[in-house]
Parts: sequence; C-alpha cells; structure tokens
Amino acid sequence: MHDSLLADIHALRSAGEGLQNAAPLPMDRGWDGTRDRAAIEAAKEQWKAARTAYEYSEGALAPLFPDLDASLDARYDDFLAGLPRGDDRLFDDQGVVGLHAIERILYADRIPPRITTFEAKLDFYQPAAFPSTAEEAAQFHDLLVGRLLTDARTLESQWSPAKIDLAGAFGGLVSLMNEQREKVNKASTNEEESRYSQRTMTDIRDNLVGTRKIYELFQPWLRQNTNSADPAHDGPSIDGQIEAGFDRLRALYDETSGEAIPTPPDSWSAEMPSDADLQTPFGRLYSGVRAAVDPEDAASVVSSLLRAQALLGLKPAAQ
Repeated sequence: MHDSLLADIHALRSAGEGLQNAAPLPMDRGWDGTRDRAAIEAAKEQWKAARTAYEYSEGALAPLFPDLDASLDARYDDFLAGLPRGDDRLFDDQGVVGLHAIERILYADRIPPRITTFEAKLDFYQPAAFPSTAEEAAQFHDLLVGRLLTDARTLESQWSPAKIDLAGAFGGLVSLMNEQREKVNKASTNEEESRYSQRTMTDIRDNLVGTRKIYELFQPWLRQNTNSADPAHDGPSIDGQIEAGFDRLRALYDETSGEAIPTPPDSWSAEMPSDADLQTPFGRLYSGVRAAVDPEDAASVVSSLLRAQALLGLKPAAQ
C-alpha cells in the first residue's frame, strides 16, 4: 500500500512541477488567451495529470491527511463557506487554493454560463479570470501553484508505512464509492467537482480506478477467509460480489463518452425524479450510482465492501 500510493503522490508532485514550468510568465503583461494559448493548454494537461493522480489516491489518503485533502481538493464554494471575508486575491497561496482554484483560472475563459450563474450567488464571489498583470502571472506561478507543490511534497515526506491505518484505508474505499454518488448529485445543482474544465465524468472514472486499485491490495487477504459457515459471507464470495459491482459501474460509466458528466434535464429533481428524467443519460447515471452505493441493498458494492470490512475485522473504532 505504501509503495502503490507513493507512486501516485510522486505523480501528483511531478505534474505540479510540470504545471508550474508550463504556466505563462510574460515579463510585461498578464495572460493573453491567444498569444499564450499553447502554454495555457500545456498547463492544463499537467493539471489533468495532477488531478488524476490525486483522485487515484484520495480514498486512502484523505482520512489520514484531512487538512491536506481540504487544501488540495476543496471546491470554491467549500472554501468561501469558511472564509469570513472571502478571497479577492485569486492567484496567491492563501484562502481559496488547490487543484480547483488552479482549474478555475486555467479555464476562466470557457467556464459554462450555468456554473458562473451558480457561483455568482455565493457570498464574496469573485469572477474567475486569467492573471491580468505580470505580477499576477508571477503569483499564479510562484504562489498558487507553489502551494500545490508544497502540499504534494508534504504528502511525500509524511507518507510512511507507519502512517498507514488499514481500517481507515479500507473505510476510505467506502468513502470513495460515496463520493462518486456525491459528484453525480452535485452535478444537478451545478456544484459538480471539476466544473470549470467540465471533466467531472473523468473524476468519477478515476475514483473507481482508485477504489479498485486499493481494494486489490486487500483482495488476497479477503480471499483467504474461507471458513465462514455462511457462504454469502465467505471471503471468495464477497470478493466476487465486489468485483461484479465494480464491473457494473465501469460499464455504466462507459455509456458516457468524453470527460463531461451528462447535463441533467431542466426538469430534474433529485428528491422525486420523474420516470422520463430517469431515462435520460444523466438519469441512468444517477440511478446506477445510487444503487451501487446503497448500504441497504445487499447487492450494492458498498454493502459488499461493508461485509468484507466486517469479515476482515477492519471496522474503525467509531463504527
């Protein structure tokens, strides 16, 4: 587990360095969407690599490093909710920071209007923008991206085998499954995660890959538990249920092409979605993810993971 996740942390840090190297640094002006287009696109590619690396490792790391998780991965509205005076300095290393703060700047010239409309209602909202001066461009490069690198390097230095809490890491798998549901739910209110780049569907796929990656580390241990008197709670049986659930989710996600999550219909209601809305691409995604994480449904992935957690004796003390 240490070596597997350390590779993702290295990838996060490496992509952050690549992002910093690619970010435009004009000597006498801010960013220009035409003149600096190649550099901005190169920075976006590095941001995507950093995003994927963190989504792969988030399930196990977030419970162990909650402050770093918030700094790296919190949404714009989450930050504003905890800032009494908001944050009108978009490019420094204080206030709103992390992957989504960087994303908000890199994609400032192509944010969907519905996202801008949602955020404009937030207290202390500041419009997304490219750096408008050489000083702001330097702040983005040195401070905002520098903060990402500082957090990534802190993860690298602090991640050690002694830090690993197996019960917490397994519980993180359940959290990652629930996060996939949260990402879909929030898309219906324009609060989706990678909302500026319209890349939330890729986030959801990466969460599944990350869940599967960490689960595979527990899999041999689970399969060895063959002495249960109840076949439904036998290790190999539970493992088969979990794998089947992962496969169903992967097939569901493959129904959507591209990186953007399907747009919810205008009539969508998360409390009482109509039959017609449930037949839309978004409705099918919503129903499939909700079924996969329903702890009351014995056939769901989360229910199977909870059975595995109990069989392995990995329930956190608080449960």
